[in-house]
Amino acid sequence: MLNKYPMWKNIMVMLVIAIGCFYAVPNLFGEDHAVQVVATRGAEVTASTQASVNELLASKGIAVKRSELEKGQLLVRVQNPEQQLLAKEVIADSLGDKFTVALNLAPATPKWLESMGGSPMKLGLDLRGGVHFLMEVDMGEAIRKMEEAKVADFRSQLREEKIRYAGIRNNAAGIEIKFRDAESLASAERFLKTRSNDMVFSDVSRGEDFALQAVMSETYIKQVKEEALQQNITTIRNRVNELGVAEPVVQRQGAERIIVELPGVQDTARAKEILGATASIEFHMVDDKADPNAAQSGRVPAGSEVYPRREGGTVILKKEVMLTGDHITGAQPSFDQYSRPQVSINLDAKGGTIFSDVTKDNIGKPMATLFIEYKDSGERNADGSVKMHKIQEVISVATIQARLGRNFVITGLSHGEAQNLALLLRAGALIAPVSIVEERTIGPSLGAENIQSGVQAMVWGMAIVLLFMLVYYRAFGFIANLALTANLVMVVGVMSMIPGAVLTLPGIAGMVLTVGMAVDGNVLIYERIREELRAGRSVQQAIHEGYGNAFSTIADANITTFITALILFAVGTGAIKGFAVTLMIGIATSMFTAIVGTRSIVNAIWGGKRVKTLSI
Repeated sequence: MLNKYPMWKNIMVMLVIAIGCFYAVPNLFGEDHAVQVVATRGAEVTASTQASVNELLASKGIAVKRSELEKGQLLVRVQNPEQQLLAKEVIADSLGDKFTVALNLAPATPKWLESMGGSPMKLGLDLRGGVHFLMEVDMGEAIRKMEEAKVADFRSQLREEKIRYAGIRNNAAGIEIKFRDAESLASAERFLKTRSNDMVFSDVSRGEDFALQAVMSETYIKQVKEEALQQNITTIRNRVNELGVAEPVVQRQGAERIIVELPGVQDTARAKEILGATASIEFHMVDDKADPNAAQSGRVPAGSEVYPRREGGTVILKKEVMLTGDHITGAQPSFDQYSRPQVSINLDAKGGTIFSDVTKDNIGKPMATLFIEYKDSGERNADGSVKMHKIQEVISVATIQARLGRNFVITGLSHGEAQNLALLLRAGALIAPVSIVEERTIGPSLGAENIQSGVQAMVWGMAIVLLFMLVYYRAFGFIANLALTANLVMVVGVMSMIPGAVLTLPGIAGMVLTVGMAVDGNVLIYERIREELRAGRSVQQAIHEGYGNAFSTIADANITTFITALILFAVGTGAIKGFAVTLMIGIATSMFTAIVGTRSIVNAIWGGKRVKTLSI
């Protein structure tokens, strides 16, 4: 019996291991201390910004390893942490408040390796360091916004039904609708009850004042809060992803709070800038009939309000919200036929219908895009929650040229503003503002200590296993050790290849466990070969039977462990997922190296030869 692999199978084994090694190599280069510059509030990072920053740092004696301008962000790599801190301070003072300057860590992978798809593993918060936030959603604001939407719905519904009313407004108890007579009140109550099952209506008339009170039902309030939490989670995750933070963790905690972890972000100010974009977008019609001079004196029409413009000055807008950013499904910066920047907007079906109806009746009239941002005021409300400061500014005013549907463009922006607005709209608008109630920073030094501890555990564990295999199985033990080393390199390579894979401290534990599982397969094979040799089989028969008969046992054990890891990945969160991912990858690579890899070497050395004894 000949134990020989065909040439294609040997080439396949070498190719797979070579690919694993190639993608593992970027992890040897480490990371550079860097300063990241991002434009905010309509500014733009350009090549001239890059040149001025480089000149500034050179004049201060700060050596720049590499300066990169990509996707509107500038990344400046420096030599050490001391220069990193100094560079951040110098750049921030020079550029002013229209730019966000943050500390960062950037992979030091060579450009040629990056161009071929090579990148290091993503490290979790416990290994790389970063920031942890516990954020609270302002549910009161979510309910208030929903009540405002209901007010607009009631107005349009009563007009469509031609039921006359004297006024609709919010109050502390809910929504109050006033009528001139009891007949109109009764008609409205019957009609609205059929159209708004989620509201509770009651007659609160007092003498000749006929009024109907609408209050959200308890079920509907719970639904609004749940939707606000889920939408904010999705929006925060989208914004963090859009801004390029690697492998963030965004998950709910309880009924009103969200946990956010940003690995690699050293600067809490930068992290707050990312998450502090607690902004929304609203479209309002411009009140072009209002007198600007009178507005300056405080005389504004009842249904209008004065708002500041980002580029300076003010504009008078009607209070009624035409459309909110909740209905936007896509936004891309582009250019019109005259190479002027614009943002192409896509709406969902409901938003498209609303926008079509609004623009049909307002052709030739100006419409404004209102940017609303909530920031931590540093004060607390009576209930202990963070008091938010509301900032509103008009970022664009455009004339409606024709009836619009689900697709339209926003013009009148600079290139930087178009980029920023598109990013914000793509990520979505927060349905309610959020405040940071807890923040925690894990420094890179603590992450480095965790990595050192994990690596030490792995080195000692692997050293003991390698020594045991070499002493107990001799030449075959040496082959198993080669396969074990290749397995570990392949795990690192696969972890680096998979975009969503993150190595955490429990993940390192998974790699240590993989070492034990990988060698276990070889132990089963070698013991089976020994049994066959004791039974009087020839060397070639013993090798063949050893690998063939042990395969089913190895496969059963690994498949059941893989299923367990898959379940952990499906139901676990955070660190549990990291452990499960590493374990699953380790099982797959160990099956390959322990069975196919070692068999290839054994066949190359002893296959096809008349051998009487084996060094096992």
